[in-house]
Amino acid sequence: MTRIDTRFKKLKAEGKSAFVSYVMAGDPTYEISLEVVRGLPDAGVDIIELGLPFTDPMADGPSIQLAAQRALEAGMTLKRTLQLARDFRQGDDETPIVLMGYYNPIYSMGVEAFLTAARDAGIDGLIVVDLPPEEDDELCLPAQKAGLNFIRLATPTTDDVRLPKVLQNTSGFVYYVSITGITGAANADPSAVAPEVARIKASTDLPVCVGFGIKTPEGAEAIAGVADGAVVGSAIVNLLGEGKSPGDVLDFVRQLADGAHRA
Repeated sequence: MTRIDTRFKKLKAEGKSAFVSYVMAGDPTYEISLEVVRGLPDAGVDIIELGLPFTDPMADGPSIQLAAQRALEAGMTLKRTLQLARDFRQGDDETPIVLMGYYNPIYSMGVEAFLTAARDAGIDGLIVVDLPPEEDDELCLPAQKAGLNFIRLATPTTDDVRLPKVLQNTSGFVYYVSITGITGAANADPSAVAPEVARIKASTDLPVCVGFGIKTPEGAEAIAGVADGAVVGSAIVNLLGEGKSPGDVLDFVRQLADGAHRA
């Protein structure tokens, strides 16, 4: 069992939904980013989604695109992202970390070298949004062999024909994208999300977490009430982009986590 599996088992025993927080590694600087990441568990975050900065984040909206740009301008790389995870692990060996990004930096490092480095840094799972199930031999299966979960996205356009393919080698949890479009583009609608989560859960025993379009504690509570977890990214990243202090960012995260855990 990975840390992700262990965390969901614990939350299920407690009757709670998960709160998953996304932050871009190195945004706006390595030091500030590390301070925020280190504070996430105490703010109520169950799983940390750590963004890997990339020049062309096609699935992401303006907030996360700008975060990636700030991180890259501050000198962030894949190796430094893994170092940030390593630094975090010096004080926390329990909170799961999911590395979310795109395949190009991983390909450039080399899959075998990357997986060894990611495992050694304490990464528990991967979300690589531009590798479809048809390319599972490329990274998904090697990652699982190395002991990392490979988390797949399902969307409102994932029909009953496509869903089994999406679920085929997914592990850890399923990430349901609540809206059609990019991150931060609209508000998640719990009434639309609930039947989709139920449809996915009818085909898998994995937890289903919902992201995209959750911006408030009330929104986190509503989505967590119909899913196994709520994921918030852009709303948190926006505060860093506005120059808010790590303390202010973590206060907001705590409100979001409290909302998700009330569900």
